[in-house]
Amino acid sequence: MSESVTLVPGNTLITATAEEGRQLAIKMSRLIIKVTQPDAAVREKLRPIYASDAAMLIAVGQTVAIEFATIAAANNYWKAI
Repeated sequence: MSESVTLVPGNTLITATAEEGRQLAIKMSRLIIKVTQPDAAVREKLRPIYASDAAMLIAVGQTVAIEFATIAAANNYWKAI
């Protein structure tokens, strides 16, 4: 991989709100795809394939959900202490 990718933006999972946590989960999910397939041209070529495959879209949702669950736990589910 020619460029360095920061897998945890800002080196923290702590966010002020659940909405920010969800946005971070989406960003982290996209970053792992970039690391797994670093060739942007290949990613672009594959996008129409997974965009029309329901099973692949569900897998994307599951990946984001897993990242979000991790972030939510790190934020104590945004409960006031």
